[in-house]
Parts: sequence; C-alpha cells; structure tokens
Amino acid sequence: MHISLQAETLGTLFGIPVTNSLILSLLTGLLLVGSGVFVAFSLKVIPNRAQGTVEVVLDGILGFMTQTLGSMEQAKKFFPLIATIFLFILFNNWIGVLPGTGSIGFYETDHGEKVFVPLFRSANSDLNTTLALALVAMVAIHSFAVKKLGLWGHAKRFLVFNRGPIHFFVGLLEAVGEFARVLSFSFRLFGNVFAGEVLLVIVMGLVPLFAPFPFLLLEFFVGFIQALVFAMLTMIFLKIATSEIEH
Repeated sequence: MHISLQAETLGTLFGIPVTNSLILSLLTGLLLVGSGVFVAFSLKVIPNRAQGTVEVVLDGILGFMTQTLGSMEQAKKFFPLIATIFLFILFNNWIGVLPGTGSIGFYETDHGEKVFVPLFRSANSDLNTTLALALVAMVAIHSFAVKKLGLWGHAKRFLVFNRGPIHFFVGLLEAVGEFARVLSFSFRLFGNVFAGEVLLVIVMGLVPLFAPFPFLLLEFFVGFIQALVFAMLTMIFLKIATSEIEH
C-alpha cells in the first residue's frame, strides 16, 4: 500500500524537479490540445450528428453562462477560460482514476528501504497543481476586472477612503478574501481528489476484486463535480469582479 502526500520526483530537467503529477498534467494538456486541433480541422458547414450534438451542448452552456453573467458578450468572453479550467480539471481527475495511474512504476532504495515510485499520479492530488490553477484563475479574474473597470476602478473595491471607517475595513476584508479564495480553491480540489485516491488504495488493499468498482464510479462522479465547482466559482467571481461597485 503506497500513500504519499507529496508527489514523487522522477528526475530533474535543467535543475527543475520533474514529478509524476507533472508528467500526467502535461499528458492531459497534450491530449486536450491535440483534441482541439483535431476538432477544429474536422468542423463542417453542414454538421454531422456528433458535431450537432457538441454544438447543442455548447449552446446550452453559453445560454447558462449568459443567464448567470447577464450578457451573451460576457459569456463569450469568459467561455474559453471557464471551459479550459473545467476540461483540464475534469480530464486530470478522470485519468487519475484509470488503471495504471499510481500502480505502474519502479522501486528505489530510500534510507535502506525499497520504496515504490509510480510513474503517473493524478495532477490534482498534488497541491502544487491545484495552487497553480487557483493562481491562474485569480490572476485572470483580476485581469478581466482591470480591463473593464480600469486599474483605479478595480482598486476602489479594496481601498475605500471616503466612506468612513466601516467601509475602509470592509475593503480590507475584501482584499483578505481574495487571498483566502486562492487557498480555498487549491485546498478544496486537492483535498477531495487526494482523499478519493486514499480511499481507493485502502479498498483495493482490503478487497481487491469487486469492491473497488462502485468506488471507481463514485470517483468519476466526484471528479466531474469538482471540475464543475471550480469552473462555476471562477465564473461567479468573474461576474463579481467585473461588476460596478455598489456600496
């Protein structure tokens, strides 16, 4: 039974540690980029059944985003970011549940003991990955806000000097809340994915044949929910950040 809170280092590249979670993350990125290029070159003016189904799904997602954001223009502007975050997290979660992830690897000697090092590890079970995703989401949110409201217009959300001490401290709390969102984003995703992996390892160690199957299905569902929650919260924070300030 192998449970490690930290991603295992497979080697170094130009002095930078290369972990098994990074390998799987890069593979997921290549899979998404390759699929996107393939789909882009496969589009037809008269869509077939598969393309028509995808277009209906995308139209429904844009409609939902329009209702949430209040504008089709805003929905189209934010859609690439939201969809990329959702798909990257979803595929990382699902690939991390597939057989071979965490079970294919090699043994190395550490302090006189043989330790199993898996070649692949779910990217979102590494806190570094989820923290990076949270930082990307928050930087994008503030970038969109500055682009729409201007630098000072966005800063006035946190620096309130002309409305009394209560509003001043509320602004400070807003600023602290931005940092708290980064921690909330990263630890929520990391905690759920890592806990699911630990559960699967324990169940497979106790009853390796049929008992893990329901838990595998549960992990696929949880992976979808976690990707959806991360994307939905990003969209809601985008709406809040790009809205005019109302005290």
